[in-house]
Amino acid sequence: MENRKDFNKEGQTKEKEYVEKLVKLNRTAKVVKGGRRFSFSALTVVGDQKGRVGFGFGKANDVTEAIRKSIDKAKRNMMVVPLKNGTIPHEIQAEYKSSCVLLKPACSGTGIIAGGPIRAVLEAAGATDVLSKSLGSNTSVNVVRATFEAIGQLMDVRSVAKNRGKSIKDLWG
Repeated sequence: MENRKDFNKEGQTKEKEYVEKLVKLNRTAKVVKGGRRFSFSALTVVGDQKGRVGFGFGKANDVTEAIRKSIDKAKRNMMVVPLKNGTIPHEIQAEYKSSCVLLKPACSGTGIIAGGPIRAVLEAAGATDVLSKSLGSNTSVNVVRATFEAIGQLMDVRSVAKNRGKSIKDLWG
């Protein structure tokens, strides 16, 4: 976890706290004249547990540098997850290449029932009750991208009400 200080309008510092999760760390070797040269790639998920989450992929010759790069990219690529009472508003299925992710809302107390990469994304976003299933390829990078594809397709109550020309009270009764 990293604590960053940001300044608000009054000039006071406020703490910005992100949850950082390392999803996958990969080591690759390049054979050169003197032996093997190793490089590392890191896939991380960053979220504030209040509905904002992002992922990043970084490569470097050092583990810590690869993780730092991926965290920086994740913070730049944040998106909002429309959560209500700790769950998503509706069922959604999304694909990225050959990975497919199915996300379903769950009642309170269910918990996050998900595999590794999907669980990391949902926990960083702040979801507490979601059912999920990973279909097709289980490559971590593609599963995370498919999860973000699904999150991007989730509809917020305000946007649905606006599109239908109704108030939020009319939709929820």
